[in-house]
Amino acid sequence: MTITNGVKKLIDEAMGQIDTMTTEDAIASVGDDNIVFVDIRDVRELERDGMVPGAFHAPRGMLEFWVDPDSPYFKKIFADESKTFVLYCQSAWRSVLATKTLLDMGMTNVKQFEDGFGGWKKAGGPVAKKEKK
Repeated sequence: MTITNGVKKLIDEAMGQIDTMTTEDAIASVGDDNIVFVDIRDVRELERDGMVPGAFHAPRGMLEFWVDPDSPYFKKIFADESKTFVLYCQSAWRSVLATKTLLDMGMTNVKQFEDGFGGWKKAGGPVAKKEKK
């Protein structure tokens, strides 16, 4: 099998088309009522490593379905066009691709933050515990 558009190329292309905020700006935005942090990591990652305080968990595999109002899985949180939705994952790879996908779907109030949750923790960002269900 020959991969002509590998992950690195997809990420690089998406980075040229999406908005990204610095990790420092993201940390400073905690508590801002106009920002909704969206954690797209697997629930096991959240339980193991924690998450941004107040973040909404939308697993990467369901994100498009939860954002689309025509989907039976739609989540009302995504209907608020006055909010900016800031996606993140562990290393800012999934969030780059997810942000690009949401832009392709027509969502304009979406961005991601650089360095991912790993960079967030390294920069001293606050971490909330995700309890196991």
